[in-house]
Amino acid sequence: MKIYGFPLSPFVRKVVVAIHEKGLEAELVPSNPSQPDEEFLACSPFSKIPAMDDDGFKLADSTAIIAYLDAKYSGTRLIPDEPQARGKAIWFEEVVDTVLVPAGAPIVVNRFLRPRIFGTEGDEAAALAAEEAIRKPLDYFEGAVTDGWLDGEFSVGDVALASVLRTLSYTGWSLDGAAYPRLAAWQTRVGDRQGWQAAIARENAIFAASGL
Repeated sequence: MKIYGFPLSPFVRKVVVAIHEKGLEAELVPSNPSQPDEEFLACSPFSKIPAMDDDGFKLADSTAIIAYLDAKYSGTRLIPDEPQARGKAIWFEEVVDTVLVPAGAPIVVNRFLRPRIFGTEGDEAAALAAEEAIRKPLDYFEGAVTDGWLDGEFSVGDVALASVLRTLSYTGWSLDGAAYPRLAAWQTRVGDRQGWQAAIARENAIFAASGL
């Protein structure tokens, strides 16, 4: 199995964590969606990351890939079978992907991508505005998290949220444990999972090799 993308992306990280949660092996192929090669485009015709090639079966988009992995392989179930739990898991993932990610993107762009990747000055005002914008979804998740996971068993929703918080941490941002005590405790529980630890170890090695 090959996964195309770069682990700074929370969507790529989401799939890498899912692979490790399921005890699978996969090669991570660094891929730039703005400069796609033919191998990547064969898996992702619209240059979406992550993309996957599983023994000739090609697919793109983190949600689609995790749905496929969950249906085909054993290991941790990330999309529950029980109807209400399944709906909640997909809902939480959707809130992360379509609400939290767009709200927080200016933080990553202006405090990491522009200064460290592109060598240009970031817009700190835009980053500060984004810090305010992510308060609403974080407040929502603070109310949704239980003593275990997001309103139930560990699922794709937990992986999605943890993956975004990890990306934000590259900018120097960190979750305010005083403002979000339940989320802070949840984040520690995610960090204790072997699947998460294995994915982050791979990520750290890639970033160390790239000099970032």
